[in-house]
Amino acid sequence: MSSRHFIDDATHLVNTALHSLTLTNPHVALDAEHKIVYRRASSYAAPQVALLSGGGSGHEPSFAGMVGPGMLSAAVAGTVFASPSAEQVRRAILTLTRQDAAATRGVLVVVMNYTGDVLNFGMAVEKARAAGVDAEMVIVGDDVGVGRAQAGKVGRRGIAGTVLVLKIAGAMAARGAAWEDVLATARRVAGNVVSVGASLEHVHVPGRAADEDGSGSGMARGEVEIGMGIHNEAGCEKARLELPALVGRMLAQLLDTSDKDRGFLVEPLGPGATVVLLVNNLGGVSVLEMGGITAEVVAQLRERYGIRPARVIAGTFMTSLNGMGFSISLLDVRRAGGASVLELLDAPSEVTGWSAPISTATWEAAAARGEESDEPAAAAAVVQEEEKPSGLKHDAAASQAALTAALKSVIAAEPDLTRYDTVVGDGDCGIGLKRGAEAVLKHLEEHPFTGDLAVDVARLVPVVEGTMDGTSGALYAIFLNALVHALRGQPPGEATPQVWVQAFEAGFGALSQYTPARQGDRTLVDALYPFMGELMASGDVRRAARASRAGAEATKGMKASLGRSVYVGGSGYEEVPDPGAWGLACFFDGLAGN
Repeated sequence: MSSRHFIDDATHLVNTALHSLTLTNPHVALDAEHKIVYRRASSYAAPQVALLSGGGSGHEPSFAGMVGPGMLSAAVAGTVFASPSAEQVRRAILTLTRQDAAATRGVLVVVMNYTGDVLNFGMAVEKARAAGVDAEMVIVGDDVGVGRAQAGKVGRRGIAGTVLVLKIAGAMAARGAAWEDVLATARRVAGNVVSVGASLEHVHVPGRAADEDGSGSGMARGEVEIGMGIHNEAGCEKARLELPALVGRMLAQLLDTSDKDRGFLVEPLGPGATVVLLVNNLGGVSVLEMGGITAEVVAQLRERYGIRPARVIAGTFMTSLNGMGFSISLLDVRRAGGASVLELLDAPSEVTGWSAPISTATWEAAAARGEESDEPAAAAAVVQEEEKPSGLKHDAAASQAALTAALKSVIAAEPDLTRYDTVVGDGDCGIGLKRGAEAVLKHLEEHPFTGDLAVDVARLVPVVEGTMDGTSGALYAIFLNALVHALRGQPPGEATPQVWVQAFEAGFGALSQYTPARQGDRTLVDALYPFMGELMASGDVRRAARASRAGAEATKGMKASLGRSVYVGGSGYEEVPDPGAWGLACFFDGLAGN
């Protein structure tokens, strides 16, 4: 693992990498503010189902490099290894629905099974539906490295097999297929692809110290980690294996249907089975070595299983920055749709992240029209929802002072939160909460509270959605949206503790629709639920804050049931509280003046 980079500023790195796509593919444009790469309206030959995907940066060329004719209509990027916000995704959907030819047959959203992605993309899909857009989401969880017992409520992670879903669904949409057919095909492919990865080392995230991102948990020379995730999550086992034995172990995990923990294939794949093989570079393996790895995988499939892949695709599609590893994906063609699936896989596409080159005619047409590489996003002129007075009054000065104290408490806790999340997650929780808190503080300086409670809380929602990404950002945004809706449903008058209790209940109910997290799952719910319970019982904010702090402290030693911590092994969870719960408890402490 190398901690040296040509660009150490992760924000600058992501922004410039996205911009570079507009320089290498004339079909695409960039909404730089919201990190959306999308097809230009002029690149559509006819109306089609729009295909949208995305996730954290660091997996290039997925997903932005797969935008163009024959694959994605748009992709949304988060910061490194963190999901984009729901507001970014909503903007992307709006961009697509405003294109002249795009999305007139609906928007299909494909995401990998990571909590932040599912929550943020899911919330945007719900908002799109509410606005009258035909939108549906397909979640891909193809990683057999995470067995049923370990995955629990979360389910399997999505890794490189997702690329096959995008290519096949994108080619089908490009042919003008009906909405229902594209959706059904995407679901069939997602349900019949299995993948597993292996790596010689964890990766280093630019701009972070080596001990802040998991890359410091080095591995011994000659050791390989099987099942490692694409965000530095630990694998299912470490072993000292040469390549033939390693490939044999990985293929066994993929194909052994007798393994009740990892046998995810619907039917056994034996001699004569029609499969697509994808051998994917996690970013740091040389082209020469990838050739040797691919040859070994194909040889073992033929010799040990009697399987001759109908297609062998090898290259760099779904990376983990400069990860020194690779993954193997197998798609059961028969169950995924038969020969038509292969035709769709072979169909031409003009994207930089797939093997098909950009045609000469496309370059000449771009030069002839003289367009700039970047153009304003179609969603740039979105009109903000009118702020309607609710008649629900509060003491603006006192509320703003209490909220300011709460936000400063979160900012002060950032070093502890980062340390905790480095032990049990990917280290970005504290930074994300601090970024959101600072943005809200700036907003309050420029836009002080008015005294109308629903209006004042509603003004905070876009600030949180625009600055907090990842799982915490999605959860807070969902909660705040529901809170505003509940406050607007209250009769005019003073905001009593009972009003807050009812609004909090509505917010918690909304969270329950999008996450199975409950008290005892080691999430921020362990701090939220005690606060709400005590507030409901006593109406005393100080006592509620103390209950929240006790709930957060109780997560120390609690094994996670949800979130990325599920995938992180070791005993670190016994030493630190859940970062999300601790951050929320700090917020409540500041709010109550404890």
